[in-house]
Amino acid sequence: MKKVILTSWLILSSLLLLAQNATQSVKGLILDKQSQLPLIGATIMIIDDQGTNGAVSDIDGLFHLENVPIGRQAFSIEFLGYESIYLPNVEVTSGKEVFLNIEMQESLIEINEVVITAQSDKDKSINDMATVSSRQFSMEEVNRFSGGRSDVGRLAGNYAGVSTADDSRNDIVIRGNSPTGLLWRLEGIPIPSPNHFSTVGTTGGPVSALNTNLLKNSDFMTSAFPAEYGDALSGVFDIGFRTGNKDELEYTFQIGAITGIEGMVEGPLSKKNNSSFLVAGRYSFLGVAQAIGMDIGTNAVPNYYDLSFKFDFGKSKLGNFVLFGIGGMSDIDFLGDEIDESDLFAAEDEDAFADSRFGVIGLKHNFLINNNSYIRTVVGLSGNGVKFSRDRYYNLNQTDEFVEPFVRADDAQSRITVSSFYNKKYSAKTTVRVGTLLERIGASLYNQSAEFGIDNDQDGIYDLLEVYNFNESAHLARVFGQVQHRLNEKWTINAGLHTMYYDLNEQLAIEPRLALNWSISPRHQINLGYGLHNKTQPIPIQIATLTNNSELTNPNKSLEFTRSNQFVLGHDYKINDSWRSKVEVYYQAIGNVPVDRESSSFSVLNVGADFGFPIDKNDLVNGGTGTNRGIELTVEKFFNQGYYVLLTGSLFDSKYKGSDGIERNTAFNNQRVVNLLAGKEIKWGKEKQHRLTFDTKVTSEGGRFYTPVDLEKSQITEIEEFIEEEAFSLQQDSYFRLDMKFGIKLNSLKRKFSQAFYFDIQNVTDNENIFRKSYNRVTNQVNDVYQIGFFPNFMYKVEF
Repeated sequence: MKKVILTSWLILSSLLLLAQNATQSVKGLILDKQSQLPLIGATIMIIDDQGTNGAVSDIDGLFHLENVPIGRQAFSIEFLGYESIYLPNVEVTSGKEVFLNIEMQESLIEINEVVITAQSDKDKSINDMATVSSRQFSMEEVNRFSGGRSDVGRLAGNYAGVSTADDSRNDIVIRGNSPTGLLWRLEGIPIPSPNHFSTVGTTGGPVSALNTNLLKNSDFMTSAFPAEYGDALSGVFDIGFRTGNKDELEYTFQIGAITGIEGMVEGPLSKKNNSSFLVAGRYSFLGVAQAIGMDIGTNAVPNYYDLSFKFDFGKSKLGNFVLFGIGGMSDIDFLGDEIDESDLFAAEDEDAFADSRFGVIGLKHNFLINNNSYIRTVVGLSGNGVKFSRDRYYNLNQTDEFVEPFVRADDAQSRITVSSFYNKKYSAKTTVRVGTLLERIGASLYNQSAEFGIDNDQDGIYDLLEVYNFNESAHLARVFGQVQHRLNEKWTINAGLHTMYYDLNEQLAIEPRLALNWSISPRHQINLGYGLHNKTQPIPIQIATLTNNSELTNPNKSLEFTRSNQFVLGHDYKINDSWRSKVEVYYQAIGNVPVDRESSSFSVLNVGADFGFPIDKNDLVNGGTGTNRGIELTVEKFFNQGYYVLLTGSLFDSKYKGSDGIERNTAFNNQRVVNLLAGKEIKWGKEKQHRLTFDTKVTSEGGRFYTPVDLEKSQITEIEEFIEEEAFSLQQDSYFRLDMKFGIKLNSLKRKFSQAFYFDIQNVTDNENIFRKSYNRVTNQVNDVYQIGFFPNFMYKVEF
């Protein structure tokens, strides 16, 4: 680790030597928010101390502003008959042109030459029909916040209602729900977990495969989401890739301890039709570092690499076609004789080997039918898989030591997806959207395990027994319709209906959705939302094998959807142009939850935040329930006057009932989460073109509840056993972490070139946060396993 810090210091020193185009180009596209029609003749003005400089959008809604000064700039966008937009704090660097996607809303007031001005709401979602428990996030936020590791999943942990108190993974726990309830979407289609080292059925992983340099502003939703989203209980991540530069080639090089070594290139395919491409590839830094002899603090080296791309073929008579994709592979080996105390997922008497893969490719087509309507269709192919093996050494370190297979798994899942919707703007008041999403889901899953603790032949070696062996396909069909009606300037209604049919178990769900927004005044708004949401079961649970009289069956195959009735009431307060606050209270009633057929404490609501699922839950019924309730507070100062502040807090209670009928805490009932983030940017240089940045984050969370280990039984079987009747009765100590981040941004005055260096210290106080209490076969005791301690991370980035 000392070599990592030394390398970081050498890079920083070189930056200072290299530093020493004071302007840049800002381009963009201006559209009608509801109809997606290009707005011709809209004006965009840059507001600075020297006066104003502006441009007008052309027949395609495109504009080009030249000679924009380096630094953070503010823009005003106006169009007759539309609410104008004030867009502050757009970062302009010398190394890369800026492209703005601007959507304007038609005013309900008939006007001649009066322009209604509205502040750009960075807290509002991009999807205009998502008006409750939703917000947008930007690439800059993902990279700016301290402790985020340039990971979209970890970014979400800064928002109210979200818990991510697991340093080893980026699972997203929303309002006490299992991470399996999250829906990931890319360019409009559902995708598997976009993470390295992820497993089939889960939604998180140790390292994100989403390259933040490709992301455009996207949406994150935490409850009662619109009717176009389905097969999700807890939340939605609706991600999009930005478009590459349509006029000239641009290059990016980046190196980071977590994000890896990266190269990216973008530019025009053809300037005649405004087509472009964007391609980026990454390879893990730790794998390279170990190869050149650096001490990285562990022998279990994670290797991972990914490739992301987007090809925008521009407009034609047939519409606009976009090809996009992302793919990644990863592997890691845990060797028992080489592990140390920092390895959270290894044991001294075992060797483990994991290889995972993930991929998405899609073709998106957007066709404007007329001035008020369009059709958007996406066809995609996606999949993920993992091969995992674990071998156990018996009679460890003795002369008669031998090794036997303990786990063998080879899981793969693929999806062919067709999504299409029709959107029509009937007037400034009313917009209707109807669509369908069809998926063919293929699953090839194989798992054998000795973790059952069964030794039929009494040879002292646990037998490998089948957990599941499944190779079939199923179809999931969804149809939705939703309408947004603006009664007047103060009242807006979003209503919709989502239906879902799954032929694996012949289940049909009909889900109403409703959101009501009341603008009491320009600064105060009340939001009310309701949604019925259904979710298919994790595939490893649904196809688990049960052996009955030597016959293999799949009783869980008939499990119905888990459903959740969600209610939200919120109040937004714009304190001023930079500050805002938001309070939300919610209640979620969950039913149809899979639990054991016989009386027990088990519930599917408690699984999904690990690399696998329980292997012995092969005869479940939809008899469980759960409730989530809480209150959330957000106080935020958007970046302005050189600094930002974000304070989020959540008080909540998450409970469930298994087949024994006893109400218990869920595995995700932290009860409280508080985050405080702040950052300061200082200008310096001949023309104040450089920046020094300081960011910090403080997180405090209640400890999660856990089930105590049955030590006596574990010592007999040498397999971790739990006291099930005391499920989730004990609570871990509270989680606390302080992160600090220092950065320097350099913009050349002589050429198109910028560079940045960040040094991010995570867990500055080296606080010992408990990861879990686990039975250790070597010590034959229950030992505390701790999360990551003091961890320095760095990133260097060049754009030209």
